[in-house]
Amino acid sequence: MRAAGSGIVVVGDAGLDVVARHSGPIVHGGDSRASVTIEPGGAGANTAVWLAACGSSPVLVARVGADSAGRQVHAELTAAGVRCAFAVDPDAATCCVVVLVDDTGQRTMLPDRGANARFSPDDVNPELLAGSSHLHLSGYVLLDASSRPAGLEVLRMAREAGLTTSVDPQSAALIYDGFLDDVRGVDLLLPNAEELVALTGSADPASAVALLDVVGAVAATSGADGASWVDGDGVVSVPATDVECVDSTGAGDAFDAGLLAAWLAGASRRDALLGGVRAAGRAVSSVGAQPPLRAQPSMT
Repeated sequence: MRAAGSGIVVVGDAGLDVVARHSGPIVHGGDSRASVTIEPGGAGANTAVWLAACGSSPVLVARVGADSAGRQVHAELTAAGVRCAFAVDPDAATCCVVVLVDDTGQRTMLPDRGANARFSPDDVNPELLAGSSHLHLSGYVLLDASSRPAGLEVLRMAREAGLTTSVDPQSAALIYDGFLDDVRGVDLLLPNAEELVALTGSADPASAVALLDVVGAVAATSGADGASWVDGDGVVSVPATDVECVDSTGAGDAFDAGLLAAWLAGASRRDALLGGVRAAGRAVSSVGAQPPLRAQPSMT
């Protein structure tokens, strides 16, 4: 059952993305020309900004450094309609991710989680959950052992407060033994195809049925093949939107936001999926993980 109240609390990484779009292979030890942009990023921040673009009222809980990058991230996310509840780390730098994007729009990421890796249970103010309806947790918080206790604590706090919860596993390569135990009781799990393979051994969305003794439902993305919702009532699937892929960075985070905004507003499973693939389609159609600040109208 979806919780009463309004607002979505997002817990996850916030930082800067240095996106380099290059043509052809990268020359090892040499120069490769690229088009470079620097924008706010981080999986948690991406989802929060897309939620705002979809008409929701998100609060982002994250940890940043006491540096110019942290101040820039705070200012730009606030301008995009995100309420920032940041802990400021006096020693660690703000997260930075170098993103290499090839001619097909596929990306290779070189992340430095920085202050996010030091995210702690004390960074979560229980009052943030008051009056909110849902908690979304970026899996990177759980995938890093240093920040995992904070992720587990915020899930516990959300359940205790009566919020619905969702988790995006974020990285198939980093899923650890015990991950499913740590997300037990979550209302919605949001894996992509590779993460579904890591969790079930298969990329077939129907394989997510095996996860229903752990979570309430699974919404799995399959890239160009669309997305599927799996729960006790069966499997519902929708196709992806037909758009040119310019940059796939942040597409999964946008999908999470589009789906959550629709689902929490009372949409059916199919309509929630359509909200997700529309947001993901918009994300891959432009460079960067977040919608341009000048284009923030509601997508609902």
